[in-house]
Amino acid sequence: MSEPVKKRAGLFDLRYVLALLFVVYGVVLTVMGIAFTSQAGLDKAAGININLWGGIVMLVVGIVFALWARLRPITVPVTEPADDATGAGES
Repeated sequence: MSEPVKKRAGLFDLRYVLALLFVVYGVVLTVMGIAFTSQAGLDKAAGININLWGGIVMLVVGIVFALWARLRPITVPVTEPADDATGAGES
């Protein structure tokens, strides 16, 4: 009896979609935090640049998701159909 062949899930892995979303939103927030932060906005947030820190955290999370999906891919066992001599189940 042979081992079942394992196939990678590839782009159907949800972690790649989540990684992409986190990275895109992280880039937007980081740019907003760097380029478009006013002193009034910093005063409202007790001196913390929330957009910048939130964007950096989202970038890190997106990179972690992408690394996780790349290093530990989901494998799906592929079984070959049984050789049925009676032909049952065929259309």
